[in-house]
Amino acid sequence: MTVPPLAPYPATRLRRLRQADWTRRLVRETEVRPSDLIWSMVVHEGEGCVPVASMPGVERLSVKEAAKAAVRARDLGIPAIAIFPHIDPSRKDATGSIAADPDGVIPRAVKAMKDAAPEVGIMCDVALDPFTDHGHDGVVENGKILNDATIERLIEQGLMQAAAGADILAPSDMMDGRIGRLRGALEADGWQDTMIMSYAAKYASAFYGPYRDAIGSAKLSAGQGDKKSYQMDPANTEEAIREVALDIAEGADMVMVKPGLPYLDILRRLVDEFRMPTYAFQVSGEYAMIKAAGANGWIDEERAILESLAAFKRAGAAGIITYFAPWAAQKLG
Repeated sequence: MTVPPLAPYPATRLRRLRQADWTRRLVRETEVRPSDLIWSMVVHEGEGCVPVASMPGVERLSVKEAAKAAVRARDLGIPAIAIFPHIDPSRKDATGSIAADPDGVIPRAVKAMKDAAPEVGIMCDVALDPFTDHGHDGVVENGKILNDATIERLIEQGLMQAAAGADILAPSDMMDGRIGRLRGALEADGWQDTMIMSYAAKYASAFYGPYRDAIGSAKLSAGQGDKKSYQMDPANTEEAIREVALDIAEGADMVMVKPGLPYLDILRRLVDEFRMPTYAFQVSGEYAMIKAAGANGWIDEERAILESLAAFKRAGAAGIITYFAPWAAQKLG
């Protein structure tokens, strides 16, 4: 029998697998599920919900509303919520003295949310910037951020959050050595099961602006108008490897890359290098840009949201911290 020669056209046509929705779903490599999402949320000291002007669709929630949101997260299949505080400017000072207040808005919100939906994990930001009148993440002396003095304040804050019922502490300050010191303090105080997700690769980014509006963070002062002396240079990759290696050695259970989409290369490299649960934070600026472009009809907002979330998973993220979480979970569920 004579075998006919190959046809003068390609035998392999990749478009055959794209021709229908069912075939595209059958061969899809990356799936985003509600269980991949951590809901980023701002809580405030007053009542009700307060819209954030620079983040359409995002509101500051009262403690009571945060408890309702925890129930909603449970019903949507969202496994965890990351909470951040909005503090009245009149209550802030140079040292962020109320950051460790056991009766503050964060511990009250944690307790209310865990009472309402104990199945939902609660992650707390360990940082001083929402509480300082100068807007920096640490104790300032003569215009300089003091590393070790800041860590002492962070330990007080973290222990308070653990006692309130927080499941994950997430230090975002970028002080050197804070993961090891916090891990040691938690162990010594009986909080062995409290997890740490380190903001290990947090860059000095322009994408944080709307978040500072959301939490009412003070405009930076104290002798320097940026956070470049402690957050990472956006030009650096190798530095991220060193930061993450140190934080893992000091006892971090999970690590994070922040911001998200502009740093997918960092995310992919960290996942490949360490095989550690690594999360991406889709920050406020990313959220605001998608919402603004969608509102102007420049992009298909829904498709852009889902595409951006898929990008994080495709790059290797174990999960995504995002303000889109409730919308996305409802869409994906």
